[in-house]
Amino acid sequence: MSILQPTILNDYLPILILMVVSVGISLILFFLSYLLGKQKPNASKNSPYECGFNAFETARVPFDVKFYLVSLLFIIFDLEVAFLFPWAVTLNKIGMFGFFSAMLFLFVLTIGFIYEWKKGALEWE
Repeated sequence: MSILQPTILNDYLPILILMVVSVGISLILFFLSYLLGKQKPNASKNSPYECGFNAFETARVPFDVKFYLVSLLFIIFDLEVAFLFPWAVTLNKIGMFGFFSAMLFLFVLTIGFIYEWKKGALEWE
């Protein structure tokens, strides 16, 4: 046995305690909601959710692709926000290379946005 073993255990013990407590609280809340919640199943609650349109029998049935275009639009803007915040915070540290890398990233996002616009995903009916 090494002298380092108790130190490593002391370092990871709070993480283990946090995991046990969080799993315990999650299980308690899950079972409490199941026991105390109203159970009134019906056909619409028990049917599978098919991403904005009714479920269909086969994969050969044509469907509108507009839902997927809207989801692509959401991903484009979600990624943009997720990457622009750290970029803006560290702009003075990353220099011109970081600036032009971000401009390339924004250019690719703009191409995706123009594609969405041309396909009519921004037109609501």
